[in-house]
Amino acid sequence: MLSVVIPCYNEEQRLPRTIEQIERYLDGKETAYELILVDDGSADGTRQVMDAASERHASVRVEALPQNRGKGRALAVGVAAARGDEILVTDADLSTPIEELDKLQAALAGGAGVAIASRALRGSRVEVSQPAYRVLMGKGFNLIVQAVLLPGIWDTQCGFKLFQADVARRVFAHLTTDGFGYDPEVLYRARKQGVGIAEVPVVWRNSAPTKVSPVKSSLDMLKHVLRVRFRG
Repeated sequence: MLSVVIPCYNEEQRLPRTIEQIERYLDGKETAYELILVDDGSADGTRQVMDAASERHASVRVEALPQNRGKGRALAVGVAAARGDEILVTDADLSTPIEELDKLQAALAGGAGVAIASRALRGSRVEVSQPAYRVLMGKGFNLIVQAVLLPGIWDTQCGFKLFQADVARRVFAHLTTDGFGYDPEVLYRARKQGVGIAEVPVVWRNSAPTKVSPVKSSLDMLKHVLRVRFRG
């Protein structure tokens, strides 16, 4: 079975369409799956959207944090609850279309323990780009991550990643980064354990608005990258 884990914080507007797209695609493939929606202490109608989806579709499950903790912590809760043989973590805006899952599954079938979507490789297709300043900041951050933590990986921050279930449980179980900087930590933990990481070019479409603050979030992610590297 496939587990799809989506962290959600105040996603009342975008979540219904995302749920519908995932259900339509996976139901059409006749794939055994569960869709785990994690409410990260939302203050809008996100939880009502989740509950309605779980009542309508037997494959939908809801997990909840009592208060907002951050994307990384919400994903750790969802991964701990997942029962699938493969675990996909994806953003609530579905900037990487669910149809790109096949490419990541092929990478796992080829022997990787983790397959990550990438906007930076030849063969990727960014159909709707971020503002130029965000693109430059993202490239700068990934150069730092390469230099400090993960040489050879060009895009750690694309929010569409597929794990073999045992790998996901190991790397998320000891996650120390609650916020947006979780990606480099889980990939670093996987690599330290000898897990093969495949970076896969995908289609990607920017979805506005974003909850990532260009300055505050970037500084917070950089702080966590340095902490992971120098504290091991």
